[in-house]
Parts: sequence; structure tokens; C-alpha cells
Amino acid sequence: MGIFDRLKTVISSNINDAISKAEDPEKMLNQMLIDMNEQLVESKKAVAMAIADEKRLQRELNDNKNQAAEWENKAMVAVRAGRDDLAKEALMRKQEHDSYVAQLTTQWEAQKESVEKLKESLRQLQTKIDEASRKKNILIARAKRAQAQEKINQTMSSIAGNTSAFDTFDRMAQKVDELEARTEAQKELDDATSGASLEQQFAALESSPAAADAMLEQLKQKMIEQDAGKAKESPNSVNP
Repeated sequence: MGIFDRLKTVISSNINDAISKAEDPEKMLNQMLIDMNEQLVESKKAVAMAIADEKRLQRELNDNKNQAAEWENKAMVAVRAGRDDLAKEALMRKQEHDSYVAQLTTQWEAQKESVEKLKESLRQLQTKIDEASRKKNILIARAKRAQAQEKINQTMSSIAGNTSAFDTFDRMAQKVDELEARTEAQKELDDATSGASLEQQFAALESSPAAADAMLEQLKQKMIEQDAGKAKESPNSVNP
């Protein structure tokens, strides 16, 4: 029964306490189930041996019963043959086997009762292990949720107690604002510079020699047109 006691101790241990102390609850629970099943295998072997002993006692009991009956039959044969001396010897042998039968009956009945109790204990242990296996995933999920919540709480507590992180965000936001302001100012300056340059280019174009030649040609054409107009208006232009 020592194996059963040890297995019951494993199964009835405080799993929640084990989870709180274990670094990895999933590995802890898996290992516990492995240990349970290994001890269950050993328990089954012990029960199998007990059953084998019960069967052996039963065979010895039946064998001695048969031997006692056989010697009784021999004693009857001797009596019929007028050999009371042989009949007495046969009856003495029968008595020996009857004595063994009485002893073996007591042992066999006790062993049979013990085997039945062991079988029942084994069934109960198997049921508990099956139940522990079903609960394993639930316990692991609970442990993971608790660990995740604990990490979140630690992070929130750390952030709440550390104002330097928020100060850093504020400084970075201010720097971004300054960078945006400088970028906009540079863009305005570039636009203004680009407009001035364009006016200068037109001015340079207008003051170039090509522009002067064009203006000169326009002026000459204008003068020709004016002279032609005057010639039409003068009376000297009519033939005598």
C-alpha cells in the first residue's frame, strides 16, 4: 500500500501553491502528470503481482482439495480390499491435505479481499489522474493570465512612478514643433528667393543686346509707318 499512499500524496498536493512557486507552471503541471502516471504504472504492477499471488493460492487450494479427495477415494478402495492399514495411511494423507486446505482457504480469502481493495484504489487513482489531466489546461491558462496581469500591473506602476519618461515625450514633441517651424520658415524663404530671382532674369533678358535690337527694329518700323503717313498727307505729293 506504500505506492498508493505516495501517489495519493502527489495527487492531493496543493497545485495552486505549486503554481505560485514554480517558474513555469506549464512545465510543473506536465511533470506532475508524468510523475503520477509513472507511479500509476508501478501501482498497476504491484496490483498485478497481488492478483498473481491470489491466483497462485487459489491453484494451491484447489490442488490440495483434489489431493484430499483422491486420498479419500484410495482409502475407500483399501477398505473394500480389506486393507484397513492402507486405508488408515490414505486417511492420514487426506487429513494433511485437509489441513492445508483450511490454511490456504484463509490465506486465499484474505488475499482475494486485499486484491479487490487494491483494484478499487487503483480505479480511484486513475480517476483522479484523469481529472488532474483535464484540469491541467485550465490551471495553465489561469496561471498565464495571472502572469500577464502581473506584468501589466508592474509596467503601469513603473510608468506611473517614472515621470522622466513623460518628460522625454514632452521634450521630443517640442523639438518636433521647432523642426516643423524651421522647415516652414525655410520653405517661405526659398519661395521668396525664387520669385526675386525670376524678376532678375526677366530684367536681364530685357536689357540684353537681343532685346535692344528688337526694340530698335520696332522703332524703325514705327518711323517708316509714320513717314509714310505724312507723305500721303503732304500736297507736294500730287503731280502738276
